[in-house]
Amino acid sequence: MAASTLTAVSLAAPSALAGDSEKNHGKPAQSAAEARGVKIAAKRAAAKGIDWKTCPEDWGVADPIKCGFVTVPVDYKKPNGKTIKIAVDRAESTGSKSERQGSLLYNPGGPGGSGLRFPTRVTTENPLWTKAAKAYDFVGFEPRGVGHSAPISCMDPQESVKAPKPDPVPDSEADKLAGRKRAKEYSEGCRERSGAMLPHMTTTNTARDLDVLRAALGDKKLNFIGVSYGTYLGGVYATLFPEHVRRLLLDSVVNPARDNIWYQANLNQNVAFQTRWEDWTKWVAKHDDTYGIGSSAQQVQKQWDKLRATVKKEPLGGQVGPEELLGFFQGAPYYDEMWAEVAKIWSAYIKGDEQPLIDAASPDMDDTAGNIASENGTAVYNAVECTDAKWPRSWKKWDRDSERLHKDYPFLTWSNTWMNLPCATWGKQYRPIEVGAKKLPSTLLVQSERDAATPYEGAVELHKRLKGSRLITEENAGSHGVTTWENSCINKRVDNYLLKGKVDKKDVTCAPHQTPTPEEGETASSKAKKGAPLPGLPTVR
Repeated sequence: MAASTLTAVSLAAPSALAGDSEKNHGKPAQSAAEARGVKIAAKRAAAKGIDWKTCPEDWGVADPIKCGFVTVPVDYKKPNGKTIKIAVDRAESTGSKSERQGSLLYNPGGPGGSGLRFPTRVTTENPLWTKAAKAYDFVGFEPRGVGHSAPISCMDPQESVKAPKPDPVPDSEADKLAGRKRAKEYSEGCRERSGAMLPHMTTTNTARDLDVLRAALGDKKLNFIGVSYGTYLGGVYATLFPEHVRRLLLDSVVNPARDNIWYQANLNQNVAFQTRWEDWTKWVAKHDDTYGIGSSAQQVQKQWDKLRATVKKEPLGGQVGPEELLGFFQGAPYYDEMWAEVAKIWSAYIKGDEQPLIDAASPDMDDTAGNIASENGTAVYNAVECTDAKWPRSWKKWDRDSERLHKDYPFLTWSNTWMNLPCATWGKQYRPIEVGAKKLPSTLLVQSERDAATPYEGAVELHKRLKGSRLITEENAGSHGVTTWENSCINKRVDNYLLKGKVDKKDVTCAPHQTPTPEEGETASSKAKKGAPLPGLPTVR
């Protein structure tokens, strides 16, 4: 997870009302002008298609994957106005012509995540996806503002990763004032560097882009996998274009309720991250014979508090303070895949070797490309979430909620506050769309019960709103991005849905995937360094 000047959790709304500005109770989910603009853009894209070529080296994917662009309007109310190009890549299906069912598009979340690595699930013969690969071309794309799709920026990328940053937990009113100043300056930087795009950086516009991509690919209907924030994108798409949905697989679900987007969603994350953090500390204590951190969750927590206080007083290697520490350790409550990795590095520190922790949590100032991508991901996260919805303008509310939650849920609360605070001084903001669709083909939702980034209640809420959907619950599990894990109860149902469109007659509860074990061979971070990033890993944190 990339550290940022303002840190937080990424995952998951704009408004698509009459002109993205009114309530849509009893009204179309988008204005007549926007609906017309999408049809015009989609018709043009269908006629032009995509000129597939060898991928540029800096896209990070290689043959046989091919790359291209699809042109979309910046403002769908003005389809003949300014346009941008959306980066897209594709690995063709491995099956016969008779087996092929079309394209399968993917969004990993964020907002701000790139989906360009999705086709590598075909080329690397990922065993969880070999059956689907016979039926579908795997198509990744970078949403508007991301990567190679008219990228936006809010500050100098090298400055954005400099460390150590201030402790996110304020000790005084002066600390709070300084944090508010940084957030306001960040918001101003977004307007200065990317102001023309900001009013158009909404989930509804990304959903419209998705429909234009569908047309450019030659598909009459959309097959889509959305993870984390991608589930919100999928829900918005289903609301705007229910007649275009064929397969909709949503994994680790954002609560789409209007009053949850986005301020309340972040407050709920603070609670959920604390719960999953405590799950991990219990696991670390269970394996004290391996790690030597503590034989009880309480002892492990005390070691965390001690480590945090130590690096606050004197940052490790002059780089790793509390914020950088959190940026690394947050991987554990996010992904089970990180449990052993984080514990191993922490264990080495306790035993006297600081270097692994310094290496894991410090920024790499020489990785300019990575720093540009990290800053861009943070910029898109803020642009989309701040523009999608109305945010509180009063600091008193932010302060009151943060102080209240920090008392019982200290792991993430203040860091999440500072990440999102630019939204308090943002420019154009809309009201979220009322997500829901009554006439859809079968859709499939997958959710772990103890997910930190997208709490379980979100899946229940979207399930109610998408008529005919089915929900698979992974019981007593909490890793984010369920479909990337081996769990036959889930994997076979995903295949059955993608290949045949079939879901169970009732919702299903599955036992959890295998609990991580210490020293599980190749570490998660080493896989990432080899170019195989953790599935769905957010760009922002």
